Amino acid sequence: MDIDPRRLRVLYEVARRGGVMRAAEAMHLTPSAVSQQLAQLEREVGLALIDRSQRRVSLTPAGRVLAGYAERVESELAEAKRELTGFTDRLAGPVTIAAFPTVIRYLLVPALRILTERHPKIVPSIRELYGTPALRELRLGGVDLMITEQDMSRPVVRQKTMTHHPLYLDEYRIVAPPDWPDAPSEVAALAGAPWVAGLPDQACGQALERLAALHGFTPRKVHVIEEFPAVLDLVSAGHGVAIVPALALLNVPPGEVTVTAVTGVGARRLGALTRVSRTRSGEPDPVQAVVIDALRAAADLIADQVRERL
Repeated sequence: MDIDPRRLRVLYEVARRGGVMRAAEAMHLTPSAVSQQLAQLEREVGLALIDRSQRRVSLTPAGRVLAGYAERVESELAEAKRELTGFTDRLAGPVTIAAFPTVIRYLLVPALRILTERHPKIVPSIRELYGTPALRELRLGGVDLMITEQDMSRPVVRQKTMTHHPLYLDEYRIVAPPDWPDAPSEVAALAGAPWVAGLPDQACGQALERLAALHGFTPRKVHVIEEFPAVLDLVSAGHGVAIVPALALLNVPPGEVTVTAVTGVGARRLGALTRVSRTRSGEPDPVQAVVIDALRAAADLIADQVRERL
């Protein structure tokens, strides 16, 4: 019985992602190609590995046993790559990063320049993905590292299978329309103002709820918007005030919005999540480690720009 380890990986992806379609997407294959690989693997072992009697594809008992061995093979190969890295002068290989627009623009783009200078053999790939979908991909191995944001009032998420790496504290600003006659200097003055609010599960949405509770008012959320360019366009057009992070204001032309002098608004924490290594060494992936170093170096550069610009 000869088993092709490449087909084992296909079975492994189908098992942990719960279906052929998701496995095909993760492996950048067509569903037909995945099905063909599974059929060939079944011919190699002489057993049915996939239960096709139901609408949703599931593994047979034999398939679950073989998928368990496939997972061990993947783990051993990952450990081999880590150990072999110690014999090379330069780190190399792909790394996939999940992030959201402001971080891609202001942290990842400069971080990629730093990576190119320091580790030219590392091949980064960015996916615009965040929140629960990004966390799911991180758990499944679809991405190697994900960027997170949280309002400062929220505790850092602690999970046994994840490691959190702090990157940057991005201070909030309250912005108002440019034609407001008297820009407010304290939060209480905005109690009755219309707000262009962030989503409840995002940092700026969390910050507004925190400030409203602290100052005893219920914010009048006229608009609830996810992306900062749209938030700033609405504020510029006079439709309300908003909380935005300093990063989102770096390239806003002067006069487009009024950055108020309100203090004590707080900040959002930007961090990176990686999976905890389950290999024998227990050490973090060296490629991911240098990506985090590059992100922190980029954060230091951005901090200087924020101080000069805002």
